Amino acid sequence: MPSSSSRSGEGSSRAARPLIAVPAVPGAPAVSDAELADLRERLRRTRWAARWPLDGWAAGTDPEELRRLVAYWADGYDWRAREAELGALPAHLADLDGTPLHYLRYDGEHPDALPLVLTHGWPSTVLELTALAERLAAPSRYGGEAADAFTVIVPALPGFPFSPQRPALTAAEQTHDLWHRLMHDVLGFERYAAHGGDLGAGITSRLAEAHPESLVGIHLLAVAAPASYQASELTAEEREYLDSLTAWQQQEGGYQHQQSTRPLTLAQGLSDSPAGLLAWLVEKYRAWSDCGGDLSTRFTDDFLLTQASLYWFTNSISTSFRPYYEYAQGLTHRVARVEVPTAVAVFPADISRPPRSWAERTYEVARYTRMPRGGHFAAHEEPALLAEDITAFYRPYRRPPGLSPR
Repeated sequence: MPSSSSRSGEGSSRAARPLIAVPAVPGAPAVSDAELADLRERLRRTRWAARWPLDGWAAGTDPEELRRLVAYWADGYDWRAREAELGALPAHLADLDGTPLHYLRYDGEHPDALPLVLTHGWPSTVLELTALAERLAAPSRYGGEAADAFTVIVPALPGFPFSPQRPALTAAEQTHDLWHRLMHDVLGFERYAAHGGDLGAGITSRLAEAHPESLVGIHLLAVAAPASYQASELTAEEREYLDSLTAWQQQEGGYQHQQSTRPLTLAQGLSDSPAGLLAWLVEKYRAWSDCGGDLSTRFTDDFLLTQASLYWFTNSISTSFRPYYEYAQGLTHRVARVEVPTAVAVFPADISRPPRSWAERTYEVARYTRMPRGGHFAAHEEPALLAEDITAFYRPYRRPPGLSPR
């Protein structure tokens, strides 16, 4: 079948659904006036933390920047306008034997468009991937060739805004299994491509490891550590990389430890206080992006507040912590070896910047790119750079199985 085709049901015959019409449970009403009024009232009544004799971001989110954003969220930010934009996105709902899964679908402009699933991370949402998806689906609008088009599928991670959490806390069916069922069984793509960063990189890696016959290749912004290695065999570059990870964990890894060990304690406070939720999210957008300490160089206030609003109105910050806890508890499959062709794109301000030799211990690395700029939120920060790298990587693998790449 053509690579952009789909079986009956979710792929083409079902009309797109308004994305924001599904907060935590499929079929639930859109955000009501009462919910919006409650958020604004909570923001106006924020009980601010006692001040320290310290300015700026040295000890966490800058109190003055947080106050400014909270004031705008309460009395300037137009949620209804953002809600209308979200409602216009090409959203669909799949039911995987009782597990609802929301996804965006951008049909490629070429009849032989390569299917591609994009997976976001934390603290992101599908909204972060829309600019990238549009470029990949319609490259001719951005100066590219129509023949390089992808049919792009962007699922919302279970427990994140729009897709409810998986019903059981077990290792029975993992997210990468849901992705394969969506792409192969529901949408009918016999072979497809995949891209992911952060949590999405792990999901993409496990997807390729579990279903190599269906993946033409994977494109990653982060890589899994090798299952085992001898410290004496590490290169100087690899040792430097591991030292940088240790330093990062000491300076920036507190959130990860909390979300992995006692997530529900944290979740209650962030689910009750929108100002607290915003502080938790904004710190990550500043620290992990290529913004040079100035959020406004990479993110508008409206973008940041829309991300926070999505987590707030769907009450999903608690369930978004589950991947951290499940991994720490051994419920998530560890990547051992990925045999499909793999591309790794390293952005200079990202959390992790693995050298090629480190990636090659776990993956069949066919392309390795060091980007000139950008950070952890590359799909939003540098959608053109990322789209170019994804397109270039997959170009030789677009021919049917059995034919040599161009």
